[in-house]
Amino acid sequence: MLPTGTFDWSRVDVAVPPPSGRLPGIDMAGFGHRGQALADITMVAHPSVTLLVDLSEEPGTVFEASGRHVRGSVVAGLAPGDLRVSGRGARECLQIRLDPVVAAAVFGASTDLGGTLLSLADVWGPDAGRVEDRLRAAASWDERFTLAAGILARRLDARPPVDPEVVHAWRRMSAGRGQVRVDDLAGEVGWSRKRLWSRFRAQLGIAPKRAARLVRFDHAAHLLAAGRCAAGVAAESGYADQSHLHREVKAFTGLTATAVGAAPWLAIDEVAWPAGVSKLRRETRAAFRSPTYRGRP
Repeated sequence: MLPTGTFDWSRVDVAVPPPSGRLPGIDMAGFGHRGQALADITMVAHPSVTLLVDLSEEPGTVFEASGRHVRGSVVAGLAPGDLRVSGRGARECLQIRLDPVVAAAVFGASTDLGGTLLSLADVWGPDAGRVEDRLRAAASWDERFTLAAGILARRLDARPPVDPEVVHAWRRMSAGRGQVRVDDLAGEVGWSRKRLWSRFRAQLGIAPKRAARLVRFDHAAHLLAAGRCAAGVAAESGYADQSHLHREVKAFTGLTATAVGAAPWLAIDEVAWPAGVSKLRRETRAAFRSPTYRGRP
């Protein structure tokens, strides 16, 4: 990924739902870009399936990943590659991050959401346009968040759940920040490694080992954005050494660790996704106070 270092966040209004309006496994944020200048930003890979609903009055927001261009609302699967968002003029977009387990229920486990970029219409059919129209007509972001939560909740209720063994494996990966062995997870759920790989890949759209790598990378990327030195991040995130960290950062973003730490997309996390960043900030401050820490913020 190539960071858009000149992106002007001062032209962007960010809205987040109140804590009472949040659904488990789902995070939402609303973005409004003011002015007529070109908005161009590169997203950093995140361990979630991302639904981006284009609410601009004039369609034209373009999403690009791995050479595929989609105009309008999209669903970006786990680690879709270099994902860029661009458009000229005033734009509004609702971004929804879905835990992969929740995404499998919302979109259907048969939908391939691993490393892909799909038009929302390709996933939801005619419902996609109706959802866009309702959200666009809402009088406020709070109303939009409420509408979106209701739509997602109804889809969750209507879909068969993901296998509990797959849910357990994903939860353990998330809790362990990707520092888990697939063989150990298979043993915990009583499955063979092959069966866990097959069911996990079929239902979440990504192989277990790559999923664990993505979770570990995400934790490392946010530590880098918080100002931690690469050597300290590598040690805390379970990489063999600093070179291993650099290889993984390169694999997921095409950037160096230093460039990821300065990526504009991560800079807005403190505003758009405050719950996760607050937790990371507490952990980072605790690490800085640790007598064994030798890096610098």
